[in-house]
Amino acid sequence: MDEQNIALADKFVAAYQNLDKQDLSELKDIYHADIVFEDPAHRMEGWVQLSDYFARLFDAVDYCSFNITEQVCHGDTAYVQWVMTFQHPKLQSGKSRLVNGCSRLVFADGKVIHHRDYFDMGQMLYEGIPLLGPIVRKIKARL
Repeated sequence: MDEQNIALADKFVAAYQNLDKQDLSELKDIYHADIVFEDPAHRMEGWVQLSDYFARLFDAVDYCSFNITEQVCHGDTAYVQWVMTFQHPKLQSGKSRLVNGCSRLVFADGKVIHHRDYFDMGQMLYEGIPLLGPIVRKIKARL
């Protein structure tokens, strides 16, 4: 069972490292129809909701890529550490931004049935907003 889940984790990593905003169809092969996806700002249930979310997300950015830096698989759960590079036209004049994060994946029926992303929303979003960015960075520096 662990070998199958290691292969699923590898498939997830390959899909995200080769992600193309023009063609997100490969994601359907890794996610269960009853997927639950969560991140600091969203919660989706089911492939239709997640697919719509990804389509909107990737339509809004000029560029997005993931560099997977580490993965650990234990039983039916995997953790994947990543660095996302993206460009959004409304953040920092469209300059590239880096976000460090980690995904917790749970497998069932040969696919990912639960996906929870952990990342710093300040690093991803708030620090890239004019006027707000310097304030957020100053607050984080004082913590």
